Amino acid sequence: MTTFATTSNSAARRAITVLGAGNIGFAMALLLQQSGDYDILVADRDPARLAEVAALGISTRLTVDDASLQAAIDGRFAVLNALPFHRAVPLATLCASAGVHYFDLTEDVASTQAIRALAANARSVLMPQCGLAPGFIGIVGNDLVRRFDTLHTLRMRVGALPRYPQGALRYNLTWSTEGLINEYCNPCEAIVDGVRTTVPALEGLETFALDGVEYEAFNTSGGLGTLTETLAGKARQVDYQSIRYPGHNAILKLLLNDLRLRDRRDLLKDILETAIPTTDQDVIVVFATASGLKGGRLVQDSYSAHIVGTEVAGHRLSAIQLTTAAGICTALDLVAQGKLPQQGFVGQESVVLADFLANRFGSAYAREGELVH
Repeated sequence: MTTFATTSNSAARRAITVLGAGNIGFAMALLLQQSGDYDILVADRDPARLAEVAALGISTRLTVDDASLQAAIDGRFAVLNALPFHRAVPLATLCASAGVHYFDLTEDVASTQAIRALAANARSVLMPQCGLAPGFIGIVGNDLVRRFDTLHTLRMRVGALPRYPQGALRYNLTWSTEGLINEYCNPCEAIVDGVRTTVPALEGLETFALDGVEYEAFNTSGGLGTLTETLAGKARQVDYQSIRYPGHNAILKLLLNDLRLRDRRDLLKDILETAIPTTDQDVIVVFATASGLKGGRLVQDSYSAHIVGTEVAGHRLSAIQLTTAAGICTALDLVAQGKLPQQGFVGQESVVLADFLANRFGSAYAREGELVH
């Protein structure tokens, strides 16, 4: 069972709104409630989901129109957005106008670029991509980069996988289906031969073993966050791939390319949600490796982690719920504690890995993470 220590007295609690009462929004509210440091409001248009949150003793608000959504934002210290990616830019715009700090989990590259443009004149923090990937993996990657005098390659691999895979895909739905389809279909940012570029999703297939388990990995969109901008001109090769069990990639190519379902994403979403069961028996696999020159020697550093779910205050959180919620709650905490900038766009590279892992929420990663030399 996991607990989250209180660090300030209740009289100074900061008012925050969690937008979205789905699996991730519920987890975010639960973690923040356990800290005791935040006055939490959860807003959603689904009364049934809000009822589950209300059962925790957390305030809720039904948002059925723009006015009720605006009311859930105005006057708050921060908004944590757990809604689908296409809501990111409109919500960030509202928060910027209201002078409210904004955090989200989007993997959508275009949305992040639009939010960055919004942040140029913002009075508050706009910090997208605060989940697992993008999010934590970018913090790990940037920490590895800092260990080198000259960086050659940075390769980041993340998988949200079922612990007990079944079927030909050997996969279960563990998070947003829309976000998953985005990752499988959209172009992927990378640095190749020192040049920022895009590479096709599903390509770059590789296989590897980690702790005796066989995996495959291939290009997916969004996981790098803003790292390609940060490392432009500083590295020969930077890429991100999703980890799956062997055979997954070939079936995806059949569905998306041969059957052309990449052009019919609504149908693909319906097929996946109808045919592939969800599970909370999942595992997060994180593997990042960097190579380059350190003290005149060619060396390699790596980071790996396996994270499973846990129980928080009597509620079972899956691994993807725990890691995603922990990521965005840590970002909020670090801004509230003054350890991150207090206005404008904040990329994940601004977060120091040691600060993240020392945080009460980020410690969900620290228990399982390991730097391997």
